[in-house]
Amino acid sequence: MKAGVFPVVVMCFLAGCASEPIVDRRGVDEVKYEADLAECRSYAGEVDTTGETAKHGAIGAAIGASIGAIIGDSHDAEQGVGIGAIAGGSEGFSKAENRKEKVMYRCMKSRGYRVLG
Repeated sequence: MKAGVFPVVVMCFLAGCASEPIVDRRGVDEVKYEADLAECRSYAGEVDTTGETAKHGAIGAAIGASIGAIIGDSHDAEQGVGIGAIAGGSEGFSKAENRKEKVMYRCMKSRGYRVLG
């Protein structure tokens, strides 16, 4: 496996690392809270982290190859592909994880919880 592809693959496996919302649980029924949290996790899990990472990685690779070809030769284009794929994949992964966190936050808030962050 090429060294430039490895970080993108690793990010794909880390797809489930969105942080949990911080909720003020004073006076909250723990059983109901855990059920709501599980359901909200399920909704957040619908965000396609792997797809977003791959899509942005492909876009980054294309841009990197183009820039590399413009400023140099085929070797520079190859390096541009790797750099662009990593940069684009990282951006896609970050955007997807942020979206997961927003889904969790909104879901818990819509169920009446006091979400602190």
